Amino acid sequence: MPLNPSQTRQLLETLAHRPNKKLGQHFLIDGNIVRKSLELAELAPEQAVVEIGPGLGTLTHALLEKGHPVWAVERDASLADYLRRELAPEHPKLHLTEGDCLDFPRAALPDASAEDGYQVVANLPYAVSTPWMDALLAGPLPERMVLMLQKEAGDRYTATHGTKNFGAISIFLQSAYTVAGRHLVSGACFHPAPKVDSLLLRLDRKTEAVSFDRPTRECIRRIFTQRRKQLGSLCRKENSPKVLHWFESLLEKGYPATVRPEDIPAEEWTRLII
Repeated sequence: MPLNPSQTRQLLETLAHRPNKKLGQHFLIDGNIVRKSLELAELAPEQAVVEIGPGLGTLTHALLEKGHPVWAVERDASLADYLRRELAPEHPKLHLTEGDCLDFPRAALPDASAEDGYQVVANLPYAVSTPWMDALLAGPLPERMVLMLQKEAGDRYTATHGTKNFGAISIFLQSAYTVAGRHLVSGACFHPAPKVDSLLLRLDRKTEAVSFDRPTRECIRRIFTQRRKQLGSLCRKENSPKVLHWFESLLEKGYPATVRPEDIPAEEWTRLII
């Protein structure tokens, strides 16, 4: 499978494929990053893997060669067709879905396979990383995620309370996962090279992972659309006794009445159940 820049460019020319900026297509061309991703994943033998945006199949091929069944979702029709021609015939463990990862956040992985335990190993398309993560966290949750993503998105995922990057997605992710590895990756590892740095992030599911239900997620997202306003006034706007009770419990713990949403740590938000 292509790894270096010249092979990648040649293959894209053969396919008459121009990287789609709208889809956030940046193809991995550094074999060291592929190896590092597999090392971080520490996959059990034949463990199921979900991959988002396999592109030219560089990472996909490496996973399949290790004997793992791979469920992958690719939105780009021409790349999906290429993978069906080049990878699928030799690798019956490849389960490829052509579609949007927001519609298939687990790449059509069967529920039974998800319950047996799976991982996500992916070079995420920059354009969809956060909405995809939001959809994935609705469950069932993977045991581990090893993600290549835009540094800005990774900073939001791992942000601590009291900082400008801390928001709803930070809460949802940190309530279920701990950061077990974080490595800065240069844009030179991709074609075309993005203008921003990337992160290779390993996330391990917590023993008592919290997955918020839809009403609670929607409530938290609404609150964070006005993150600089006082939390008390935002909770009163929700017109929910449960939300008000949660806010009153924060006051009892010593939080000031003027506290803002971004100042409340993730573990406190896990006690908000609508």
